[in-house]
Amino acid sequence: MMILGIESSCDETAAAVYSDGRLLSSVIASQADHVAFGGIVPELASRAHERVIWHTVAQAMEKAGVTEDNVDAIAVTEGPGLMGSLLVGLCFAKGLAIQWNKPIVGVNHIDAHIYATYIDEMPEMPFVSLVVSGGHTQIFYVERPLQHKLMGQTRDDAAGEAFDKIGKLLGLEYPAGPEIDRLARTGDDSFYDFPRAMMKKGLDFSFSGLKTSVLYYLQDIPKLEQEKFLKEHMADLCASISAAITDVLIHKMRQAIRSTGVKCAIIAGGVSANSMLREKAHKMAGELGVSLHIPHPVYCTDNAAMIAVTGWFKMKEGMTDDLHLKPYARHKWEKVGIGG
Repeated sequence: MMILGIESSCDETAAAVYSDGRLLSSVIASQADHVAFGGIVPELASRAHERVIWHTVAQAMEKAGVTEDNVDAIAVTEGPGLMGSLLVGLCFAKGLAIQWNKPIVGVNHIDAHIYATYIDEMPEMPFVSLVVSGGHTQIFYVERPLQHKLMGQTRDDAAGEAFDKIGKLLGLEYPAGPEIDRLARTGDDSFYDFPRAMMKKGLDFSFSGLKTSVLYYLQDIPKLEQEKFLKEHMADLCASISAAITDVLIHKMRQAIRSTGVKCAIIAGGVSANSMLREKAHKMAGELGVSLHIPHPVYCTDNAAMIAVTGWFKMKEGMTDDLHLKPYARHKWEKVGIGG
């Protein structure tokens, strides 16, 4: 079964072709226009998708060496995400479905992050999955394909959002997460003890307090000394901030694994590329005796390979959609408690 995947939920226009355990192609057209604004500008993002989506899909098909006759279905992100961006990808996918006479499969973007690991590996179910990105921080219990139960989520900022907002306070360019990670590798994570919120309050998260703590910390430094201080201690601050965020993520992940008794865990989403998080996650997995799966860094951020793989799972379960498929900016999962 061959699936063409299309992703346009935010600022990455992507297309990929996947067939029964083999990724045949994956093409990503990134947008650089948002850097100057310190964040994603929805109107710019949707217009950029319009300009490049056809070329991106054509390139993915060419790299895979296939034609529309080989494709069995078209999988496309339906949400959550930016409405304008989602509409571009969804309308384009519908047009192809009509022109090629192929079924269309709507894919939840968060589900796709969970299944990104299956691009290279085949984790055994059931498992616990931490999805951690710029817009989401959630823990799911996955019992069988496409059966996801929400165990915990952030009550305010997502972890990736916290990295980016704190990076702005430090004077780093957007997106700041990768730069904080790079700098943290040479810093002292015990330089300052930033707060770890909600460590004893179930499986939910909160990162807005950390952002405020960093703000107050910087405000306590005299303005005339701030530039010199940041130049000398930027790596240490980044390491301390990374430690505060990743400690919470790993603590909650550990709790979820213990409460469910699973022997397999997955960490996915853009922040799963963070080197400190990966290091702590592998250590935790060894201590708990569970297998840990994290996508290759190129599949941690938004991509169409994960959309195609998830579409493949849905097709295997006989789950297709029709042309009435609509985008959604947000999605609410029913939260459940599992285990003791």
